[in-house]
Amino acid sequence: MAKITLVDDDENIVASVSLALESHGHDVKAFFDGVSGLGALESDPPDLAILDVKMPRLDGMEVLRRLRQTSNVPVIMLTSKDDEIDEILGFNLGADDYIRKPFSQRLLIERVKAVLRRSHPEDPMAGEIGPPVAGDDESGENRAIKRGRLTLDPARHDCLWEGKPVRLTVTEFLLLQFLAQRPGFVKSRDNLMDAAYEDQVYVDDRTIDSHIKRMRKKFREVDPEFDAIETLYGVGYRYRES
Repeated sequence: MAKITLVDDDENIVASVSLALESHGHDVKAFFDGVSGLGALESDPPDLAILDVKMPRLDGMEVLRRLRQTSNVPVIMLTSKDDEIDEILGFNLGADDYIRKPFSQRLLIERVKAVLRRSHPEDPMAGEIGPPVAGDDESGENRAIKRGRLTLDPARHDCLWEGKPVRLTVTEFLLLQFLAQRPGFVKSRDNLMDAAYEDQVYVDDRTIDSHIKRMRKKFREVDPEFDAIETLYGVGYRYRES
């Protein structure tokens, strides 16, 4: 189904997670430290990466930070820490999801399905959704969007601002797509959570704020005057077509 790179220094977790993923047809490559894991992610990019936060040689946060300099591969972080600051930091660095240890294999499989489904909306096999529907390539979710200087192509995961590429993670792309579909309309954080995370467990409001902050930073690297994503304090966000 998908190529998955798992990086965790706990041999028991690696063994159990690999077995669970492989039982669902996924091809899993496992690494036990951040340095070897990062090297594998860069040399042989997978469809999905699962990274432990606390690892020898290079921790998961640093692996994620370096990975995001060159890749938008979806990333699920594993953490045994209770401090939510780790989650906020991870989302700021570009993580797509978080799972706290200990976790059930069923939860992990469902999270993997959801992230794969979000990252490959044009692929009817992603996340085991089912058979293709006639004409689905031209359906609303996959149709390219042009809003002023912004161009979004969901089928190719391409984002352009004034013709210049902006590298977005899966979650960032889904949030922007949802906002840009109806310029001027305010979307609450709850609306945005539903659009980006579908059937996953509750995501904190600050997670959405972290994604929006990171997204704005990426656009401002292309256009320092970028202001198309507006914050309405206490209400939510909206896209302002330029």
